[in-house]
Amino acid sequence: MKLPATLRALQYRNFQLFFGGQLISLIGTWMQIVAQAWLVYRLTRSSMLLGGIGFAGQIPVFLMAPIGGIVADRYSRHRVVIATQAASMLLAFALSALVLTNTVQIWHIFALSALLGVVNAFDIPARQAFLVDMVGRADLMNAIALNSSMFNASRVIGPAIAGLLVAGIGEGWCFFANGASYIAVIIGLLMMDVQRRSLIGQAGSPLANIIEGFRFVMQHRPVHALLALLGVVSLTGMPYSVLMPIFADKILHGGPKALGTLMGATGIGALSAALLLASRKSLKGLGTWVAASATAFGAALLAFAFCRSYWLSIVILVPVGFAMMIEMGSSNTLIQSMVPDRLRGRVMSVYSMMFMGMAPLGSLAAGAAADRIGARWTVAAAGVICMCAAGGFWTFLPRIRVGARRLIVAQQMAGGDPPQEMTGGSLELQPAEEGD
Repeated sequence: MKLPATLRALQYRNFQLFFGGQLISLIGTWMQIVAQAWLVYRLTRSSMLLGGIGFAGQIPVFLMAPIGGIVADRYSRHRVVIATQAASMLLAFALSALVLTNTVQIWHIFALSALLGVVNAFDIPARQAFLVDMVGRADLMNAIALNSSMFNASRVIGPAIAGLLVAGIGEGWCFFANGASYIAVIIGLLMMDVQRRSLIGQAGSPLANIIEGFRFVMQHRPVHALLALLGVVSLTGMPYSVLMPIFADKILHGGPKALGTLMGATGIGALSAALLLASRKSLKGLGTWVAASATAFGAALLAFAFCRSYWLSIVILVPVGFAMMIEMGSSNTLIQSMVPDRLRGRVMSVYSMMFMGMAPLGSLAAGAAADRIGARWTVAAAGVICMCAAGGFWTFLPRIRVGARRLIVAQQMAGGDPPQEMTGGSLELQPAEEGD
């Protein structure tokens, strides 16, 4: 049976196994994210420590992602992902045991969050680069979008379940469920039949290999422009989520159930955006989508910051999630379309640094700012900064279109004849005139 265009990457058995296992695992991951945020808030009532936990869990990605990138290019990405998923499972079970035995202390949460961040520094570049190994270049854009849709479908379900479990039986069982959910993805990965790909070998030192990845990013304006905007959005905009327990409790006067609902609303918007991206067959228009979505994300954050109605806040968070997903998913697709496969892990490690690595710095700053000026003004300021960064990207967009199209066409030719839907000048990233 022929699959709809939106689901075309699922024609590959390896991606089917990956998709099914990850969907179950990511529901558990989102349960843990929400339960951990509430646990920290319940133990401390401190917005500073909420930001601190976010910092501890994500700063290792910023510091160690380049090492993760070279590992993804030098070794089997398949085996790297299996190892990182197994390590994440053990950390979830450890946190569950501490909470269920009533021995958990705040330093335990900091330590386990930092260890999970180290694991993610290796997992994210390898998992992003592994997509092309499962589906090939022709269906890479669809695989990226379906991967994002899976992430955000779980973002709708996981927080809702976590809100109910936390209110009913406590945070510990959320952590246990997350640990058990990794079993599904590990089984799926072990069942895959992955062809061996040519590795970069041991040519040059690891440091030289890492520098090569950074050099590619810096020498190509379209790549570093996309990453710069992503970094600003992650630094200033994304940390709104670490302050969500404050909005749920003090501002909107809910509780853990309200927190789960608010996080789930963001997930609904993000899932809708991911499915929209999955339905696309070409790269046409993605440059404009990046700029427009970053602008909309900032505007939606500004509206949420000053909303006093619980139900209206839920409504506003849907476009927050939608715009965030369009900006990040479109950037991911464009960057992966421009990078040669031998550099894919290293360039995606820089993407990881901008996507997740900048967020901890923002989380720490957001927590400190919320202690001084309040959560509302902190999120409002983030929205304004995101809109200003988007304005800068709008200004430079005409200048980077030609370079982006040349990179994309070069990689399509290197990987064989490009798919028909990507040919014929369909790329939006080409201006009407060469002089733009």
